[in-house]
Amino acid sequence: MIYITGDTHGDIKRFKKRELKKLSKKDYLIVCGDFGFLWDESETEKENLEILKAQKYTILFVDGTHENFDLLESYPTTDFCGSKATKIAKNIYHLQRGEIYQIEGKFIFTFGGGVSSDLTQIMDSSNWYERELPTESEMQKAVNNLKNYNCEVDYIITHETSSTYKHKIWHNCKTSEINDFLEYLATQVSFEKWFFGNLHVDFAVDEKAFAVFEEIIPIDGIRKNRKF
Repeated sequence: MIYITGDTHGDIKRFKKRELKKLSKKDYLIVCGDFGFLWDESETEKENLEILKAQKYTILFVDGTHENFDLLESYPTTDFCGSKATKIAKNIYHLQRGEIYQIEGKFIFTFGGGVSSDLTQIMDSSNWYERELPTESEMQKAVNNLKNYNCEVDYIITHETSSTYKHKIWHNCKTSEINDFLEYLATQVSFEKWFFGNLHVDFAVDEKAFAVFEEIIPIDGIRKNRKF
């Protein structure tokens, strides 16, 4: 089974939740950005990575806006579930921007990256990476790949979300070109559900769009309440 959670920011406590104890080697957990376990290569980080490597299930993540992209991109790209992914360990993979993966018979489109909410304050910081911002070529790649699938997928996994979905949660918030691009995709692509992580809330926008953060939910689960 496939499960979804939001930004983990290198917090190992998320992976100690009882919901994950039942997962087996046949299961997957997808993190919707800001994975955070590849940041400074500290001893604590190395210990946490060993904990993740020891899990039976497969951990997948899209990149967010707070990643060490130099470190992330030092890992090799490999074939994974019908597409390309970054292999961190035998059970940990980074799902790349604009790719479509076939997992458990479902087609999953992924698109990481975004715009930091505090961008103007951190642009000159050593902790900011321009690679958080998706490029024109990555967006075009996403469009081309989706066209190859007749613009039909089962699930969309992103860090940012469309302008419409973002405004439904934060009514007067600022949006970016990335939100506008995802808005375009929302009008062009047929999908069953869309999960995104950067708003740091657990909230069902409607029957198809879900902001995820601390909750761990099955990708094909049914939620009757707007709040998880």
